[in-house]
Amino acid sequence: MRVALSTVALVFVVALSMSAQSGPAVPPQKPVPDVTALVSRLNLDSYKATIKSLTQFGDRRQGTERNRKAVDWIEAQLQSYGCPTERIKYVYDPPPPRTGGGAPAGGGGGGGQQVAPGDVPRISGGGRPRGARARTGVNTDPMRQPDEKLRALNQEPAKNGPREEVYCTKVGSKFPNEMYIVGAHMDGHGWGEAANDDGSGTALVMELARIFSMPDVATERTIRFALWNNEETGLNGARAYVAQRQALQGKEDPPGSGRYPEPKWLGMIQHDMMMWDHGMPRPDGTLNPEQRPEADVNIEFQSTAKMAAEAMKLAFFFHGANERYATDYPAQVGPHMTNTDSTPFMDVVPAISLRENERGLHTGYGWNPHWHQPTDVFSTFSDKDFRLGLNATQTTGGAIAELAGLTLRH
Repeated sequence: MRVALSTVALVFVVALSMSAQSGPAVPPQKPVPDVTALVSRLNLDSYKATIKSLTQFGDRRQGTERNRKAVDWIEAQLQSYGCPTERIKYVYDPPPPRTGGGAPAGGGGGGGQQVAPGDVPRISGGGRPRGARARTGVNTDPMRQPDEKLRALNQEPAKNGPREEVYCTKVGSKFPNEMYIVGAHMDGHGWGEAANDDGSGTALVMELARIFSMPDVATERTIRFALWNNEETGLNGARAYVAQRQALQGKEDPPGSGRYPEPKWLGMIQHDMMMWDHGMPRPDGTLNPEQRPEADVNIEFQSTAKMAAEAMKLAFFFHGANERYATDYPAQVGPHMTNTDSTPFMDVVPAISLRENERGLHTGYGWNPHWHQPTDVFSTFSDKDFRLGLNATQTTGGAIAELAGLTLRH
């Protein structure tokens, strides 16, 4: 079914490319040497080290001191790369939760599948070959976390109030008034380390900021690397960015300065949970602890968005970049982009999301036993899992380098 869908979608892309008013440039037929050289600066050890560093702040739950310290650390790292930083400030103060139960906003249902360390999780209802479901949701029980040090780190509850999130910007040399936004959310919850959700996406964005900020790198268009906060409560950080910055697009400030605090958005690319593609339950009802052989980088657009046609073109541009620059895993394009920070952008700019697999189906069915669970820790994942995240980094790095007009100064 996935192959058929991608084939049909590709036919539509060819037709749309002849009529759409905007969209990505025509992709090259073979790798661009400067882009290949830039992408080669990404490596597994650096990607893993960035994720590992993020875990020092536990689950980085919004509204806590550990979250604020993580924001400070991310900003310091971006600055050390030579990428100038700024912050978005907003207030998160939602109404009290409804009485009589219900899921917290943006957090999924409570009472998720609980998995003891080392156990192989089983789906409820046995091993149906299709449509199998397991319990899923947000773990809220601290005692499910066996690591006492991590449990203590995650103990502080969230408090409503002011929030901050950080971004940094690579200014374009020729078209500084045009910009691609590359994002991921840095907050998590569930009493783990939020290593996959979304340390894996945060590390991806930071690694790209690192290589694009190297002194010999120039891009014709601007690139912004954004680390959203409050994703788990309903995409609040990304929504705050859109609310505060959308109307500023393309305005030179001060006039005649050649400076554009908010360049015109050309595309928004989100990254959320990059490392888990272990497939559906096995016939005996257990979930595979190893990555499936056909693991891939999933690239999604939302078919109901106002910018769906342009977003689909952007998604297939990224599919081509995966072919040109990713070392291990292929990409697949799908039309369902849900529950992540590209959603607030999708009606105003072509927006896509890269993630581990079709989250709306696989994760929603409980096929990822570590989603919002105490087991979402660095030690859970193998090098094959980390390498899947690296391949997503290569995919986005290659695509953005081509779209932004990369050159390396020799």
